[in-house]
Amino acid sequence: MTTTRAEPQPADFADVRTTNLAVVLRHLRAHGPSSRAAIAASTGLTKATVSSLTGDLIGHRLLRETGLSGNRIGRPATVLALDGSAYASIGIQISPGQLTALAVDYSGDQLLLWHRAFEPHRLDAEVVALAQRAASRVRQQGRHLLGLTVATPSPELRELVAGSLRQKDLVVTVAHHAALAAVAEQRRGGDAGGDLAYVSSFCGVEAGLILDGNLLRGGRLGSFTLGPAGSPTLRDQAGIEALVKRALPDFDPAALADLGPAVEQVVIRARSGDAATLAALAHTGGYLGQGLAVLTNLVSPDVLVLGDHFATLADWLIPAATAELARHGNAPQARVVASRLGLHAAALGGAVSHLDQVDTGRIPQPVG
Repeated sequence: MTTTRAEPQPADFADVRTTNLAVVLRHLRAHGPSSRAAIAASTGLTKATVSSLTGDLIGHRLLRETGLSGNRIGRPATVLALDGSAYASIGIQISPGQLTALAVDYSGDQLLLWHRAFEPHRLDAEVVALAQRAASRVRQQGRHLLGLTVATPSPELRELVAGSLRQKDLVVTVAHHAALAAVAEQRRGGDAGGDLAYVSSFCGVEAGLILDGNLLRGGRLGSFTLGPAGSPTLRDQAGIEALVKRALPDFDPAALADLGPAVEQVVIRARSGDAATLAALAHTGGYLGQGLAVLTNLVSPDVLVLGDHFATLADWLIPAATAELARHGNAPQARVVASRLGLHAAALGGAVSHLDQVDTGRIPQPVG
């Protein structure tokens, strides 16, 4: 799966029309509503070509005319915007104790956001059932389902979901949780345009990378051993479960399917100035900073985004992490920030990733 934020340019090869459809769509996604003349001026396409392309896209319900713009000399221009209300995609996220389904339409508007508890021994069946319900709801709204992605590296689960939905042209994929969250961060998080690493706490300590506009596969940063053989791993030192054990000795993380309530309790104690809690957060943040230094020494991202539970605790984790990163990392420009996408970033990334198949000019069949 690949995403890109660079402004596309017209190309000269066999399928010029497909390429130029992509130019128009990506221009509007990047810059918002524009007139045909503004699209032509920005992309280098002729006005006649833009008129032909936008007519095709309006016919496929991917663009709509929104009214007239008076911000020009002479006759007002008709403004075009992304529509795509006829098309949708779905992301499904597997988190400890909870499944999340999120659907968006082609213009990026959220159509549904569902959370479901599940029994671990029934995970595959629960994911399939949730995928079927979400797909059914999208279709009942009169939308064509472009794709569905599950935040898991399991190809077997991909086959189960694809087989259950019975739509020949439906793209069903799987990907690492942090990789999909990185896509969401690139598209919706406010740090688009640069290289970024998204660090998740849901599967120990996992990272997803966007480099040169391209998504790299996510992986488990937490399996690194910090020290000689037999030393604790990064997950042991900086994982959320380890933090909860240190900060809340009266809690048993193993008895909780979802650590969310325990993390909120850590926040409450930290705000009250509890010394043991603050010490546990400083310990976690310091080791997390060492893990971030490993990333910066390898790939030098511009921004390191702390996601999900790490984001909830960012006020206390970032100072210690930044200090350790400065000591051990070789990318002084790298910023450590908290994600603003909440606990379902991977579901959002899974959904928005399918918008790219249309952004490349591969136009789906009209709906309705």
